[in-house]
Amino acid sequence: MTQALKPKKVVDSKTVMTEMVMPNDTNAMNNLMGGNLLRWMDIASAICAGKHCESYVVTASVDHVSFTLPIRLGEVVTIEACVTRAFNSSVEVYVEVFAADVKGGNPHRCNHAYYTFVALDGLNGKPQTAPGVIPLTEIEQQRYDSAPRRREVRLILSGRMKLEHSKEIRAFFEKLV
Repeated sequence: MTQALKPKKVVDSKTVMTEMVMPNDTNAMNNLMGGNLLRWMDIASAICAGKHCESYVVTASVDHVSFTLPIRLGEVVTIEACVTRAFNSSVEVYVEVFAADVKGGNPHRCNHAYYTFVALDGLNGKPQTAPGVIPLTEIEQQRYDSAPRRREVRLILSGRMKLEHSKEIRAFFEKLV
């Protein structure tokens, strides 16, 4: 196990990646194939998580993928990824996708998702402790505060937690009643 790293600000590992949609990336409708976009999102998110953890990372889950608008052939895709919270050896990364024409005109948000990565020790490939996250802006704080709820949903859906053992989800719904 490596020495624990100090908590880091969200901006310290923010990652921005840009790609252009080429003919080989598209489907029969000349739109970017969803699988290609997910691959690009995974790469940007993994770079972000790796920078935050200062280690190798592996994708543990992808959730709340939302394909809002198609991305067309020739558009420039900008992917922004930032760590929202760390949990022991895992980190949650929020990723947003924007598209614009090649001149930067008509920019629009097309997609977003949450990726979870596990930090690995480079020597033996075992999970290692991930550094904490220091949220500084209001949106960073909101994402940080809601991350435990998203984590519980992931654990419940994967069968690793029973609903009756959740604290965050139950508290959330109790507030609504």
